[in-house]
Amino acid sequence: MSANQSASEQESTAVSNLYLEADVLVIGGGPAGAWAAYKAAVGGVRVVLVDKGYCGSSGATASGGTTVWYVPPEQRETVLANREALGGFLSERSWMERVLDRTHANLYELGNWGYPFPSDEQGKPYYSSLQQGAEYMRLMRKQIKKVGVQILDHCPALELLVDGEGAVAGATGIRRQAGGRWQVRAGAVVIASGGCAFLSKALGCNVLTGDGYLMAAEAGAAMSGMEFSNIYGITPAWSSVTKGAYYRWATFTYEDNTEIESSGDFFERRWVLAKALLNQPVYCSLHKTPEQAQVWMRTIQHNFFLPFDRVGIDPFKQRFPITLRLEGTVRGTGGIQIIDNSCATSVPGLYAVGDAATRELVAGGASGGGSINAAWAMSSGYWAGEAAAKYVVSLGAKAHQRQVRAIGGAGIRSESSQTIAPQEIIRAVQAEVIPYDRNLFRTERGLSDSLERLHSLWRETHHSVASDDEALSAREAAAMVATARWMYSTALARTESRSMHKHEDYPEQDPKQQYRLLSGGLDHVWVKPDRQIASKELIAL
Repeated sequence: MSANQSASEQESTAVSNLYLEADVLVIGGGPAGAWAAYKAAVGGVRVVLVDKGYCGSSGATASGGTTVWYVPPEQRETVLANREALGGFLSERSWMERVLDRTHANLYELGNWGYPFPSDEQGKPYYSSLQQGAEYMRLMRKQIKKVGVQILDHCPALELLVDGEGAVAGATGIRRQAGGRWQVRAGAVVIASGGCAFLSKALGCNVLTGDGYLMAAEAGAAMSGMEFSNIYGITPAWSSVTKGAYYRWATFTYEDNTEIESSGDFFERRWVLAKALLNQPVYCSLHKTPEQAQVWMRTIQHNFFLPFDRVGIDPFKQRFPITLRLEGTVRGTGGIQIIDNSCATSVPGLYAVGDAATRELVAGGASGGGSINAAWAMSSGYWAGEAAAKYVVSLGAKAHQRQVRAIGGAGIRSESSQTIAPQEIIRAVQAEVIPYDRNLFRTERGLSDSLERLHSLWRETHHSVASDDEALSAREAAAMVATARWMYSTALARTESRSMHKHEDYPEQDPKQQYRLLSGGLDHVWVKPDRQIASKELIAL
């Protein structure tokens, strides 16, 4: 079947409202969404993809490029063992293996499509690099259009549709350029809307506000690993570029040029820098970078140098001020819980992929940079697209005969007539999650105080509505508040330090807490251990 406009499509030129039918709807046009749309379409079903921005250029991957978790078979045992330890032993070896296998196959397919992989010293394709993020995503857009996927650019989703039994049956949203609303009735929905960076100005992340989390939770889905959400990227103080690979050669100093000593892992270094930044400026120099590395750095990651070139700084010879930008669940590992190998959620007809889904199964409580997240995005998207297509076929004619209703609440639908001021809500939630002394240096007192204010913000948001012009901002604000509440509630429940979750009141890792934490709820947040790992009672908050 073709994904071109069907005979059932209706469009009113007066209000520019658009009504479509599809078999699979994909929400989000980054790498995970593109792979999901591609695999669903080649499965023979009609696919519509909606993107908050322009599919192929919006989001973190298109803006910055990424490395990919590509591990040769002979290195796997060592690499996987190291990853398991870094992730706090919360990952599962079977998932890690299948992600590596799927990633290898997808990368080879990208090469066949024409992606310009760089060559290694032997002249062979260097598959672990997708640093040309814009080229990668342009190629994915080209491929999904070629297989018949209909793309709706600048059409953010606001809420899901469900049938009388609670199964997901599509979504609705707004048309930012054309005006009016859109509705897509679908047999299955894949949420690929990315994580949440709380509008921190990290590169490519300002479309990543946790919208998919909120929509999934309204349908009844749970989250997993939301305590692993406090990762900050190093960046020049004036820049949004958070690429961190080259800071391995960095020397960090105080204003008086005294060197800041930092030994330990990826997270420990950021902890030390954040402590220093609380009291004074911190500077960086890359003068210890080997000369050969300086040459290939500019070849592989030219956008790393753009902020320096614009202000006339040579980072290999001059020091520059740095800061840390919150990347939240974009580089963290928390997200929507998936219940099987197809990346299905607990809600029938709903799938979660990429940064919208939990990555604990493959990364545990630590992801670092793009590498493992990039592999997860293309793998989870592939599996979910394939499974969603099969699910729709199993529904038969029922898929488009169901009575449906929209289930969005906070910010767009309320029994109260109270109006919401989205920007005020956003500033208030940022005040709780961006400061290092709240989100990075966690204490029971700090988490509890923040949660009290966040719960109050949720009540205000949940019982308010926005004007049509501010519907998107209102939903983004609501999603950020909801995300922050799940983050801090699970962080409060994990009374230990594990991977990126550092708890100052409980600085040691507790072997008895080697389990993943599920969370959910909107008006009342709940947290409990994942019973696939641990058989424990509900944690009452």
